Amino acid sequence: MLMTPPRNKREWAVGLISTVVSSIGGGAMTVEHFGLHHWAFSTMGLCALGGLIFACGLPGWAMVRWTFAFIDKRRDDSIDEVAKEVKGML
Repeated sequence: MLMTPPRNKREWAVGLISTVVSSIGGGAMTVEHFGLHHWAFSTMGLCALGGLIFACGLPGWAMVRWTFAFIDKRRDDSIDEVAKEVKGML
């Protein structure tokens, strides 16, 4: 987040919230899926879990930044033009 700072407070708040939510949700899902519960019994395992949970938050932050960039680029377009462009991307 420090390499490309948000443009305003609203974007910063949404980016921070989405990072925390995707860290908690994605980290929990990853730990559950791969059965990494036993890592919590050692100090190094807890450090590794913290890194894993942090890494799970980065995609959430990136998706929010991409969404803000997409919206800013098309701020003056009509909803029809935006819908056609999104449909073309999919």
